[in-house]
Amino acid sequence: MEKSIKKRLLTVEEAATYLGLAPQTIYNRTHKKSKNPFPVRPLRIGRALRFDIRQLEQFVKNLSQSG
Repeated sequence: MEKSIKKRLLTVEEAATYLGLAPQTIYNRTHKKSKNPFPVRPLRIGRALRFDIRQLEQFVKNLSQSG
């Protein structure tokens, strides 16, 4: 029996797909000089950005509760 490991850290492209956004939107809003920063802080692993799916889920949950 194989155990499947669920991916926890998502790339920008995967996070964008999960949220229904364009990857460029996330890149723009995670830039240091962004005037409208992305509400979920990415993890930086070297030069790569990764998003914790649990934080993204919480962000979506908070959006649905506030509306």
